[in-house]
Amino acid sequence: MRSRNLSMISAAVFLINFLVLLSLANFNDISEAKTQKRKLLLSSENTRGSGVQPSLYTYSVRNAFPHDPDSFTQGLLYYKDDILYESAGLYGRSTLREVDLTTGRVIRSRPLARMDFAEGLALHDDRLIQLTWRSPKGLLYDRRTFEPLGEFNTGLADGWGVTNEDQSGKELVATDSGSSLLFLDPTTFKVKREVQVHDEGTPINWINELEWIDNEIWANIWQRECIARIDPETGRVKGWVLLQGLKNSLLQENRGIRGQRMDVLNGIAYDKERQRLFVTGKLWPKLFELELRQIEWPPEMDLRNARKLCIVRGNL
Repeated sequence: MRSRNLSMISAAVFLINFLVLLSLANFNDISEAKTQKRKLLLSSENTRGSGVQPSLYTYSVRNAFPHDPDSFTQGLLYYKDDILYESAGLYGRSTLREVDLTTGRVIRSRPLARMDFAEGLALHDDRLIQLTWRSPKGLLYDRRTFEPLGEFNTGLADGWGVTNEDQSGKELVATDSGSSLLFLDPTTFKVKREVQVHDEGTPINWINELEWIDNEIWANIWQRECIARIDPETGRVKGWVLLQGLKNSLLQENRGIRGQRMDVLNGIAYDKERQRLFVTGKLWPKLFELELRQIEWPPEMDLRNARKLCIVRGNL
């Protein structure tokens, strides 16, 4: 009898130990799972913070300057001493312009041939370089005199925006209505390489006027009130500048003015020395100096909404 009781006790002890070990194993599994889940969350947070997803920026207006409401702005750049160079489009109305920033006065203007529709504008080695719409044709001018220096052929079917890092840069960067940055040789004007612009794999179409700012290429997106901040090496959109409301404020301000009409946001210029950012639009009566503010840690919903506002689906 005693032997039987001892056997029963031994069996009970074994069962208890087995259950304890089993519960400990389950606890360790649960703890490990929680740890792994936390690691995944931290990894996600780090990915978000590392800039893989684009940052979002909003704006405030620091200054508003007069701008010729008859200028169909296609290219814009800041020179120095509050002087802008502007490329204004439309058939039969296209011009190259030198403009006083503070007054909006057109200091001088050179018309293009009636069959040429002016597009993007860049400055390289004291030459103004102007693209034309739906054409591989480009035009060269002496910056000081506006005298023509000749024409060139990009080999592209269309000319939209053009920019460069600085006047003596080794490459020009152009767009042709698609989703690529096209790097051109500034001597031959032929395409050397191409980088597709994307937001986490989604191509960004209708890239329009360009400006090189602090190792980024800033680009208007045609028909969108947004500027994409692009890494020129990878084509990744590092940030979206959301400019909704800027055009509407002008429309409200100019309501009732006979013959006044405004087209899309287009035109980015940057004063590197004083770090001033300027934007305008086609047929806009004002040019704005903006101050940007980053939206800290935007919720996923905000990023989705921003993409809906900024990304064009499909091609021309």
